[in-house]
Amino acid sequence: MRPELRRFGKSDSPVVVIDEFSGEVASILEIAASLGNYPAQNNYYPGVRRVITRADKAADAYVEETCERAAQFIAGAFDVDSFDLLEASFSIVTVHPSNLSPPQRAPHFDTTDPKHFALLHYLRVPSGSGTAFYRQRSTDIELVTEANVDEFVRHAKGEAARLPPDAGYIHGSDEFYEQIGAVEAVADRLIIYQGSLLHSGIIPPDATLSADPREGRLTANLFVLGH
Repeated sequence: MRPELRRFGKSDSPVVVIDEFSGEVASILEIAASLGNYPAQNNYYPGVRRVITRADKAADAYVEETCERAAQFIAGAFDVDSFDLLEASFSIVTVHPSNLSPPQRAPHFDTTDPKHFALLHYLRVPSGSGTAFYRQRSTDIELVTEANVDEFVRHAKGEAARLPPDAGYIHGSDEFYEQIGAVEAVADRLIIYQGSLLHSGIIPPDATLSADPREGRLTANLFVLGH
């Protein structure tokens, strides 16, 4: 493993980047493919997602090993003693840019809890993709908290309504959001960041938006709560 600690924005928010994280991408891809068709999501995720359960023996073992490998980096970067796994899934972006809902065209946050962390493992990724982090220009918000969430949402709703109808996935900065950092997607790279930090996937225009785990933009997404 080759770890690196990056910091983004005025908030100096830590983002851990670990290359060659597992050394077993081919095996993980087979595990992901063995779970069959992934269900579409009713939330804001622009694609399909397969939640991993205890019954998914091979996938569950992969999740446990990922948590064990990542533990030292979560502790070091975010000053937590331990953490609990909240959810893990394999996810594939499938929604065409023209079919995105307004909220899907803008950066988002997962939670207002500063101890809630996202672990994103890039497995099969197109060239030019990745994850970007943002500041909302109108409010200067990078980290969404209980104190500022209402202000963020109020501005975000108004801004989403002003996006042109053909606006696709956000790329770089735009009128409403400033990109404060980005991490390129590389197979077997794992990144760790606070779920409260505004972020968005970097989806290149020519990306294959297949729902097939053997062809699409496949990532593993783990959410943990530190304490």
